[in-house]
Amino acid sequence: MTRANPTPSEVFSFRIPGLMIAACCLVLAGCAAPRQSADVFIIDDQDIALASLSNDPIGALTKSAGKHGISRQPVAMAGASNALIDEALELIGIRYRYGGSSPETGFDCSGFVAYTAQRALGLKLPRNAAAIASIGANVDQKQLQPGDLVFFNTLGRRYSHVGIYLGENRFVHSPSAGGAVRIESMTMAYWSKRYNGARRLDGNYVAAAGSARR
Repeated sequence: MTRANPTPSEVFSFRIPGLMIAACCLVLAGCAAPRQSADVFIIDDQDIALASLSNDPIGALTKSAGKHGISRQPVAMAGASNALIDEALELIGIRYRYGGSSPETGFDCSGFVAYTAQRALGLKLPRNAAAIASIGANVDQKQLQPGDLVFFNTLGRRYSHVGIYLGENRFVHSPSAGGAVRIESMTMAYWSKRYNGARRLDGNYVAAAGSARR
């Protein structure tokens, strides 16, 4: 006799293939340390089982990891990029929409970054991630600062996804269909394997953009 409401453990037992894919996407790079820190996600079988029922399993697991003490507060920063982060954090929770470029329509990744830069800094950025990757100054990963733009290969091509770096290996972005603007850790295996560069909208670029508007 089939039960109408299976328990999480029963769901887990029947959804092994899909759960294994989700789990593989969320294994931390290096599985480094047993201690809990801002960059360590501890996820149990029940978390995975419940997340598998969501249309945004990576997001569901990211949220579940918060109960284990993950800090979601960005590092304080100075200068123009502080406004960029402040604006970006105001948009957390706005749903993803392909081609979306405003809170009313929802955002895709580049729409989110372009909207944030326009509102915070008065910059008109290109409308796709690869084009955004061609502007500003290149930044080595070890030199990342809050407010830098970080890029990932999520579609089999370089610079196909973009977000805004917050510090301490965290970034804010509009992820994918079924998701919403959120903060995630770049040390998650899914993102660390796909990271492919960063750009900085430095003072010279901001000044040049301001001169072009006058």
